[in-house]
Amino acid sequence: MLQLDHVTRHRAGRVAVQDLSLELAPGQILGLLGVNGAGKSTTLSMIAGALRPDRGAIRLNGEDFLEQPELARRLIGWLPERAPVWPELSVAEHLDAHGRLRGLGGTALRAAREAVLARLELQPLARRLAGMLSQGQRQRLGLACALLHHPTLLVLDEPANALDPVQVGALRKLVRELAKAGTAVILSTHVLVEVTAVCDRVAILHDGRLHHDGPVRADDHAALEHRFFEIAMQGATPAARAA
Repeated sequence: MLQLDHVTRHRAGRVAVQDLSLELAPGQILGLLGVNGAGKSTTLSMIAGALRPDRGAIRLNGEDFLEQPELARRLIGWLPERAPVWPELSVAEHLDAHGRLRGLGGTALRAAREAVLARLELQPLARRLAGMLSQGQRQRLGLACALLHHPTLLVLDEPANALDPVQVGALRKLVRELAKAGTAVILSTHVLVEVTAVCDRVAILHDGRLHHDGPVRADDHAALEHRFFEIAMQGATPAARAA
């Protein structure tokens, strides 16, 4: 479904992602793990088409994404770390706007809107202005916009931000259901339990480089935690390691 081949990107005069290669199959849930500044958000922005790599190649379904950026509109659903909303639009109006941007209209758009409102339990908020939503409700709206067009690749950047424990559980269930139906999912986080709870594979980034890529088991938390902190402490001062 997705292939990154030696991708590099500079931001603000420094290397944010360096020589990154990854593959993702349909129905697979990949956890992208790393401390703040590891390069996770930059990687996801390139995958979603919001940033262009300085070097390297990205392929979606075997097609060159850099040569055909319009593939993103059809194939990718993206929830950035902070869900972008227009305060003056209602929840339903957001979905209509996103649907039109994805090429939906008429009966197809109405059906997609009602289905995603029901799936994310947003029907009671359909007429509420986004500016009046709580942060958790905005996050759910952002997820609804990402899912509206039934993407084959779902890109989630810290999706559990501002969600309460019940909503986090519902999100995990939703991600598993999507993967079971064949959707490939990338879930970026710095919370280890999110990876072991829902992902079947984990990639660990540090200083923009890939340091680990392997399977995840539900009973693997201690081993993953050890590996994560081992990578995160690379280059740290003795005082930081001791802390």
